[in-house]
Amino acid sequence: MGASTERSLLSPARAFAVVGLGAVVGPLDSAVNIAFPSITAAFGLELASIRWLIICYLLTYSGLIMVSGRLGDLYGYRRVFGIGLALVAAAFLGCAAAPSYAWLLVARVVQGVGIALVLGAGPALALSIHPDSQRTAVLARYAAVFAIGLAIGPLAGGLLVEQFGWRGVFWARAPLALAALALLGRVPAAAVQAPGRAFDALGAALLAGWTAALLLALASPLRIGVPLAFLAALGFTVFVVRESRIAEPMLRPGLFRDPAFSLLNVLGIAVNFAGFATFLLGPYFFVRIAALSAPAAGLLLAAGPAAAAVGSAIAGRLVLRFGARRVAHAGAWITVAGVGAAALWDGSTSVPILAATMLAQGLGIGLFQLAYTDVVVAALPPADRGVASSLANLTRTLGVVASATLLSALFGHAQAQALGAGLDPGAAFLSGFRLAFACAAAGLAAIVALGLLRRPVRDRTAH
Repeated sequence: MGASTERSLLSPARAFAVVGLGAVVGPLDSAVNIAFPSITAAFGLELASIRWLIICYLLTYSGLIMVSGRLGDLYGYRRVFGIGLALVAAAFLGCAAAPSYAWLLVARVVQGVGIALVLGAGPALALSIHPDSQRTAVLARYAAVFAIGLAIGPLAGGLLVEQFGWRGVFWARAPLALAALALLGRVPAAAVQAPGRAFDALGAALLAGWTAALLLALASPLRIGVPLAFLAALGFTVFVVRESRIAEPMLRPGLFRDPAFSLLNVLGIAVNFAGFATFLLGPYFFVRIAALSAPAAGLLLAAGPAAAAVGSAIAGRLVLRFGARRVAHAGAWITVAGVGAAALWDGSTSVPILAATMLAQGLGIGLFQLAYTDVVVAALPPADRGVASSLANLTRTLGVVASATLLSALFGHAQAQALGAGLDPGAAFLSGFRLAFACAAAGLAAIVALGLLRRPVRDRTAH
């Protein structure tokens, strides 16, 4: 029976394809962005209300992503990945059937739990089926799959919204999750890296709690946000103190005593903060100002992630040649240029210029994200691979949620001011749009200019 079982297992390349099929349901959530106008119209929502569709999903996902990475380290990446796929499939069907906005938000919370398990275990599962000497190449392929999912999402979303309405962007992904779940049993299950290690349940609760409080603080009005921010700071302090005193922490605080490592994670948040501006406000610009159809808008929105896939593939080789630090730095500056160029868009901007701007942003993010993830994974020992890949996902999510909350608030304020000054709706929209993008680009440029990557982070493993 043992020999038969071995023969039924997939080769590393095919096993990676199964992992990629399951993991891609996460980035395919970019299909939802192109459905924002349809969802707001279907439920009679204000534009600012749509941010909760992003926040409630990402709040859950970001609060649990590190927990799921640790669960994978302790109990097996394949097992955690499979449980996540089952939850995701159920959540997609629940979103598609939502009779109200409140129902939709609850189903998005369930989706967040499932995606946290999938993406928390996914990179480590992919790495576990290859020798460690292929680490950077595997991460590059995984990042390319992630970016391809982001690219396909808006295009598929545009077609699905046009043919089936906004519900199609949810139910169409359920078969992918179920197919990956059906094939997952043939993916080699690596031995648990550190059997017998205890799960830090209190640390996990503290981590999820302060992360959720921080993101809610960003999303809430000032009178609610300030107490939540204080609660997040208190929870973070307690978390750090506890993790410093136990033998098997969720995350080792000592890692962040290295300023270069800490600041690199800050830059990871900033790059994703700036890059998400296009996904947040781009669909409205393409439909309202550029007067494009939903499929055309989806195609434009997909240009950025498509370039990110190319950037990830290129970055794998560039990192080996020039080092992760330089590649990450270059990717961040290219992202600044792309986001800054979007601040100059108006009703006369041609489609080729729009596409070129999207491609520049995507290329920069692709270069940065792969180089950054390689540094983070290399900084932690193999027994903590789940936590390492989850940390890279957490900074991405923090940047996205901060962008969804802060930039939408900035956009709304500037638009209201412009309307109050007597501008027509189109001009008022552009006023808010330009300010949001200019601030995103300027903020990222300021952080990169501080020389956060000046000193390389120590790599604990050889390529």
